[in-house]
Amino acid sequence: MLALFGPTGVGKTDVALALADRIRARGGHPVAVAADALQVYAGLEILTGVADARQQARLEHRLVSFVPVSERFSVAEYAARAHAEIDGLLGEGATPIVVGGTGLYLRAALAQLELRPPPPAGARERWQAEMDERGPAALHAQLALAAPRRAARIDPHDRHRIIRSLELLEQGALRDDADGEPNRLWTSDTRHPTRLVGLVRDRDELCARIDHRVDAMVAAGAIEQVRRAEAAGASPTARVALGFEELRHGDIEAMKQRTRRYARRQLTWMRKLPDVELHDMTGEDPERVAALIDSAPG
Repeated sequence: MLALFGPTGVGKTDVALALADRIRARGGHPVAVAADALQVYAGLEILTGVADARQQARLEHRLVSFVPVSERFSVAEYAARAHAEIDGLLGEGATPIVVGGTGLYLRAALAQLELRPPPPAGARERWQAEMDERGPAALHAQLALAAPRRAARIDPHDRHRIIRSLELLEQGALRDDADGEPNRLWTSDTRHPTRLVGLVRDRDELCARIDHRVDAMVAAGAIEQVRRAEAAGASPTARVALGFEELRHGDIEAMKQRTRRYARRQLTWMRKLPDVELHDMTGEDPERVAALIDSAPG
């Protein structure tokens, strides 16, 4: 099976589509399995960059748009579904192409993770309310006092990771050693033999693509989508979607800035992936990159 990882806006979907065409030309049956924490939500397709109807007609995508926006969803629930999908596809003789930009979800799809305990009832809502009142910088500073190494690995604007870290700290389940979670997660052990491909771009080109992508999302109705999701009672796990809070307030520039920061973190995750095959998308056509991936020994 194949797995494609890369920062938002790098062109993962286009490369997956081109790879699918090549697999089908050999008589294979490719199916994409999304490894994204937010694409699971129905009603946030524009905001989270779910493949559109034309793209899904060209390559079937699993594990997108199946969770109501008002419901919580966890990586443990995702892992169980992803394993079932992948095992079923391999059993049918299909070729799963795991496509994702959420590092933990990619790892959950490919491996058997030792997951941290879920928050106790009411904890997430309590920390979310405190985040709304005090802001991410204040809670990041609070985390830094108790777990400085953990805090140093978290962007001060990353609401979701700050809250999750504070939950774990409260439960006595937070590690703050130098190795910590990233090295524990990124091992070479996978449930099935997998070619892991990482896609990169020149920083300026990637930033320009991100800005264009955000503008296109807004033009396609992302702000209206966010407001509908909020009116429907979007869950705390749905509200961490990139740009949800920014677009709720109509702040498009803030969404661009947050997305660029997130892309840098995704590239940091990629550097921790063992045995990853890197392919540079800078100035390249997705068809050519797919051909290079397809022809490389694996």
